[in-house]
Amino acid sequence: MTATLLAAGTVLMGLSAGLFATFSYVVMPGLRRAPDAAFVDTMRGINVAILNPVFALTYGGSFLVTVVALVLGWDEASRPWVVAGLALHAVGAYVITFAVNVPMNDALEAGTDDAATLRTAFEGRWTRWNHARSVLITAGFACLVVALLQT
Repeated sequence: MTATLLAAGTVLMGLSAGLFATFSYVVMPGLRRAPDAAFVDTMRGINVAILNPVFALTYGGSFLVTVVALVLGWDEASRPWVVAGLALHAVGAYVITFAVNVPMNDALEAGTDDAATLRTAFEGRWTRWNHARSVLITAGFACLVVALLQT
C-alpha cells in the first residue's frame, strides 16, 4: 500500500514538475513573441483555465499522497529522500507560487494600465520565479524517484 502511494505521489509530482517546466521552456518563450495585448490576454486566460480538477490533482495531490505514504511508514532508507522531495516541492510549488506568482497573476488580472505596462511589470519577474519553481519541483520529483528505487 505504501509503495503504491509513493509511486502515485511520484507520478503526480512528475506531472506537476512537467507543467511548470513546460511554462519555462515552451509557454513563456512562445508568448515572448506575442504582441503585448495578446500576451496579457493569454496569461489572463491561462490563469483562469489552470484552476481545474486535473491541475488540483497534480498540484495538491502530489504533496498529499506523498505525505500519506510517509506517515504510513515508508522504510528508513527512503525516508530522507521522501522528506527532501516533499520539502523541495513545498518550497517550489507552494511558497513561491503563493508568495510571488499568484499575487502577480492577481495584479495582472486587476491591472488597468496599457498592455505594454502590464507586461513589463509581469513577464520577467514571473518567468524567473517560474524557473525557480520548475527546478525545485523537478528536484523534488528526482528525490522521490530515488526513494522508489531504494525499495
